[in-house]
Amino acid sequence: MADGNPGKIDIPPEVFRLYDAYCHGDLSRRAFFSRLSAFAGGGITVSMLAACVMPDYSQAQTLTGDADLIEEDITYTTPSSAGTMGGYLVRPANATGKLPAILVIHENRGLNPYIRDVTRRAAKAGYVAFGPDALYPLGGYPGNDDDGRALQAQRTREDMFADFVAAAELLRGHEAVNGAVGVTGFCFGGAMANQLAVSLPWLKASVPYYGGWPADEDAARLEVPLQIHLASDDPRVNEGWAAYEAALKAAGKPYELHWYEGTQHGFHNDTTPRFNPEAAALAWSRTLDFFGKHLRGA
Repeated sequence: MADGNPGKIDIPPEVFRLYDAYCHGDLSRRAFFSRLSAFAGGGITVSMLAACVMPDYSQAQTLTGDADLIEEDITYTTPSSAGTMGGYLVRPANATGKLPAILVIHENRGLNPYIRDVTRRAAKAGYVAFGPDALYPLGGYPGNDDDGRALQAQRTREDMFADFVAAAELLRGHEAVNGAVGVTGFCFGGAMANQLAVSLPWLKASVPYYGGWPADEDAARLEVPLQIHLASDDPRVNEGWAAYEAALKAAGKPYELHWYEGTQHGFHNDTTPRFNPEAAALAWSRTLDFFGKHLRGA
């Protein structure tokens, strides 16, 4: 199959756009399945189409149980969430001395297996990595994305942002961290990485993947090295880029932009058919190079 689902059916681009709208709350589950019916036929059912675009988290476990990593689920103090948040802390087991750190921020459905695996990948690259779970005050990631999205919608963006600020501060002061902290995030997490970049000038680097943008007037506050990753077929996110880019240029703020032709929103997520292995590998290598330069001085 095309679009990263070998051996199955070809998925029309419109189906991916419906899935994107569903993932981001613009379509209800009922409306999503109803609109999929327009693409069914010829032996292809609505259920088959839905199964092709839904995540398969068995594909996310690339580094589970790695003996080279120390993995912990921890809690930390935050001004939101009734004072307590939780997350997933991973670090190299055989590190000598303190290390730089990477904050990994999830999509709009909580700390799911894919983001936990990205956190492990960052640790495997030699960093202390932390993935906070914005759903912790509501019981944590519930085991599926539908319920995760519904739970995350119960929290305010402002409270969650405060939780991520506290997570960054936790890393900066952690006994295993040398004080150098970067942030990356995906979709909702990309938007949070963009906002942290204009809000925490002490961060060493920010790498947002296909996330929304800060207010144009916030561009002048940017003091953090910024590397942006965008999919070519992602109108919901990309429509805001031109205005924010103009604001960055007007404020004289440098940034690094990487545009991936032929990719969809979520191309880095290896648990859905939107996954583009070549683009994901290139983007992640660029991410690690950027963090190496700004967190390690490499």
